[in-house]
Amino acid sequence: MTLAVHVQRLATHDHTLVQDLRFEVAPGQILTLMGPSGCGKSSVLAAIAGTLDHEALHFEGTVRLDAKDLDTLPTAARGIGLLFQDDLLFAHMTVAENLLFAVPAGPKRARLAEVARALGEAGLAGFGARDPATLSGGQRARVALMRALLAQPRALLLDEPFSRLDAALRDQFRAFVFEHLRARQMPAVLVTHDAADIADPALVIELGHVR
Repeated sequence: MTLAVHVQRLATHDHTLVQDLRFEVAPGQILTLMGPSGCGKSSVLAAIAGTLDHEALHFEGTVRLDAKDLDTLPTAARGIGLLFQDDLLFAHMTVAENLLFAVPAGPKRARLAEVARALGEAGLAGFGARDPATLSGGQRARVALMRALLAQPRALLLDEPFSRLDAALRDQFRAFVFEHLRARQMPAVLVTHDAADIADPALVIELGHVR
């Protein structure tokens, strides 16, 4: 499952943010996208996911996943997951309900089993009935990742998901995320300002050049 992206042009009404950016991310690879604030990194992720604000930004290009064109499909049909700087857990739901929200439709027992499995993988077995507000930052981050993965995306986009965590938690959560992406052979694109977040030095793009 390879993610292939060509941003021919990504622009505001006033100026071009990104031009002629091309990359491919193979199964299990994590490509890191870096650059100064305001250069269009998060907008590239939005263009891939189909969440771009077309009144503010204009996108020309192609997004393909496993040789299937996605750029004309609505967001829900693209099969691309998102993980943000904020965990965005639903405050009115328990931890288990947050996870269950992402599980595709099916028999209730099977869906609940998926939630239990995810909690176990996150080291949070028995936390299903908890209020998300009672969790630590690292625990909330793990729940957010498992929720994203329970939706069964075919690729994952990560927009500075480690930046709100302190150094120790950041290292642990980064390793946790990378382990799960590689185990699932899922292509991923990570936006970050921190070189410590780079998963593979050979897969780093700075807007304007590739190294």
